[in-house]
Amino acid sequence: MRDPAESDVSTALLRWYDYHARAMPWRVAPMDRVAGCVPDPYRVWLSEVMLQQTTVAAVREYFVRFTTRWPDVKALAAAPDDQVMAEWAGLGYYARARNLLKCARVIATVYDGKFPSSYEALTKLPGIGPYTAAAIAAIAFDRPETVMDGNVERVMARLFDIHDPLPGSKPKLKKRAAELTPDERPGDYAQAVMDLGATICSPKSPACGVCPVRTWCRAQSAGSQFELPKKSPKKPKPTRHGHLYIARRNDGALLLERRPEKGLLGGMLGWPGSDWSETPVPAPPFPADWTELRGEVRHTFTHFHLILRIWTANLPDGTIPEGLIILDKHNFRPNDLPTVMRKAHSLWRGQ
Repeated sequence: MRDPAESDVSTALLRWYDYHARAMPWRVAPMDRVAGCVPDPYRVWLSEVMLQQTTVAAVREYFVRFTTRWPDVKALAAAPDDQVMAEWAGLGYYARARNLLKCARVIATVYDGKFPSSYEALTKLPGIGPYTAAAIAAIAFDRPETVMDGNVERVMARLFDIHDPLPGSKPKLKKRAAELTPDERPGDYAQAVMDLGATICSPKSPACGVCPVRTWCRAQSAGSQFELPKKSPKKPKPTRHGHLYIARRNDGALLLERRPEKGLLGGMLGWPGSDWSETPVPAPPFPADWTELRGEVRHTFTHFHLILRIWTANLPDGTIPEGLIILDKHNFRPNDLPTVMRKAHSLWRGQ
């Protein structure tokens, strides 16, 4: 078995990628790149932001909708916040959507709609961290940056038989990945490693028999591929509780709130409610004969589980609680709400 750091892994991977690249709406196929088709940095950036904490299957439909409605970064920069947040609803991690708009507006105004090509300049833009900056620089501008996502980490851990658990092993895995990143076609190479991890070097059942780099894979030689990458034990997520209040006026208008810009679900419409904690204090938005619905809403965020009790009441004509919004029934669209708020709406509608 040859040493992966001294082998022609990149050549083998690129040869494989030329024939087996996944077709994606944001990607320029290898043969199209050979023919002179250049990736659109806007589409690369948008896809990478959408793919954070989300699967390719979940993102495809959202990406097509976004790029149909806002085909370039200037169009997105000019879009009203509410429309963008409504289109984002269901993808989760709403800070990404807020940063998406901030970034689009910086690029439209400061850079005249043209993305900077260097890793350093990209990392200074809102919402673009090291991974996203490396991905844009490599895929859109063919710069030899090291792109590290979960797929690449898994490939490197197996290729070099690294048993140090994640996340502590990330620097070692990135160093190994950097050693293999070629100066020629680094964008295609970055996508090739990600495709390899997604389709062949999969988490539970790696298809080593058809892997284009099995000649150099130390884990496959040692028989340890099924146990890699190792991960540190996760701490159990805590459970928080809360109250939500859904009030409707006789004409069908609904009472909602705009959540603070900073924090969970920032800037999104939702039902007014209490704090989310172990012992939440009930906080009805106005005095009324509130009735608790049967059942509860359960939702899981990145760092905690949430259980919500839902209350309902009639909203008297002329009542507009301070800081809240009365939304006409014709202007209310459940899909504009974040997922947890849609769950509450569904429970309410069902009763």
